[in-house]
Amino acid sequence: MPYLTGFEKKAAPPGLNEALDKLQKLLGPRFSTAEADRILGGKDFWPLTSIWFMEGKIASLPDAIVWPESADETAAIIKIAREYKVPVIPFGEGSGVLGGITAVNGGIVIDMKRMNRIIEIDEESLLVTVETGINGEILERKLQEKGFTLRHTPQSVRCSTLGGWISCRAAGQFSTKYGKIEDMLTALTVVLPDGSIFRSTIAPRSAAGPRIDQLFLGAEGTLGVVTQAVLKIHRRPEKQIRRSFTFATVEDALQAVREMLQNNVKPAVVRIYDANETRMHFPDLEAAQDKLMLVLVIEGAALLADAESQLAQICCEKYQAVDCGPEPVEHWFQSRFNISISSHLIQNGLVFDTMEVAAPWSKIAPLYHGVIKALKEVPGTISAGGHFSHVYHDGACLYLSVAGAPDAAARETYYHQIWDAALKTTMDMGGTCSHHHGVGLNRGRFMQQELGEAGFSLLKAVKKALDPDNIMNPGKIGLGGE
Repeated sequence: MPYLTGFEKKAAPPGLNEALDKLQKLLGPRFSTAEADRILGGKDFWPLTSIWFMEGKIASLPDAIVWPESADETAAIIKIAREYKVPVIPFGEGSGVLGGITAVNGGIVIDMKRMNRIIEIDEESLLVTVETGINGEILERKLQEKGFTLRHTPQSVRCSTLGGWISCRAAGQFSTKYGKIEDMLTALTVVLPDGSIFRSTIAPRSAAGPRIDQLFLGAEGTLGVVTQAVLKIHRRPEKQIRRSFTFATVEDALQAVREMLQNNVKPAVVRIYDANETRMHFPDLEAAQDKLMLVLVIEGAALLADAESQLAQICCEKYQAVDCGPEPVEHWFQSRFNISISSHLIQNGLVFDTMEVAAPWSKIAPLYHGVIKALKEVPGTISAGGHFSHVYHDGACLYLSVAGAPDAAARETYYHQIWDAALKTTMDMGGTCSHHHGVGLNRGRFMQQELGEAGFSLLKAVKKALDPDNIMNPGKIGLGGE
């Protein structure tokens, strides 16, 4: 059936049909041009495409979906695509929120879910070698069955893959203690745009020139397809302590947490909800009325967890925090994967999205106030708030939520206006435009300001050198496919 699409597809490459014929012969039943497969493979959770979907449009339709089962098969697919200059889009589970898998020029979606095997667990080195199509929740369960944990749990853990985490430089909820995906990564296997396969050395550290494997972190499939990774894992913690505190101001909460981190107190989970989000998440807690809620999860060896809990309490009490006990943390654990509000609001005609930015401690509180003000000033906004979801020795991530009720004809315009307001304000005030969701299509227009002219030129030069035909996920991270 015909579809209206959000992007005007360019003319198909002259050799597209020949390429598809070769892929069908190579893969047999693991090749599909079925309409249902192409629709599912062409859409992620980008709210703009959900708005289009409610209007009877889809973002794009790739020309085919393929399911490789090895790095060698992935290489063969890419060699065929390069021969006929057909775009290639790697796909995990489609949980991204920025249009990172949208096939703006059609092409071949490489669905990685059949590459889902745990190859080896090195119990002495605490390393796991695993294929990148594995579901995040399944990986964590399999590790826990053997007494280990990765402790990388983004909100999308049940509907995302390891490959997706690497592609967008993801961060999980336990990141303050265990790090982000780049901190966990020891080695990679990547199929390059010419079909060759790069395998990095498995070592705790190397000074043998620049870290080539780091080039593919955050590249969103524009430089190659990551098929396997070696990750650091941990033994399951001996003890876990759940603490919560309320604060009168954003500044007080941030100061308390900053002092924790800079005194080497590292809770696994640190989340500071502003007054708006505290009302939404903890409406029945009297001590939280018109306050900010801090949620802490402290874990590890029992002696260390006890000491960190005491030190965290000292930091909080210094800023007149009120101890609210473990109950708010229990509530957080019960609701932390609930993302239904986005689809509910969009289905009811509203515009809703989340944005994550980051800045140093010296800038993060003014940035919070500035961005919230900028979002509320966009005509149509009915709610804007946020929480600080990841913290560091030197700064923090601000995770924003904004909802608006513009006229139906103006929803797409309003959507772009809130993004412009939030990200331009962030960068003007010295922050970064993305913390852990990546870039995709939606943030592409901000990349030149983010990287500067020299940095953006360098990124384009790397892309041109590795992928001169621009077949690898065109249009993402601001690179080509305009």
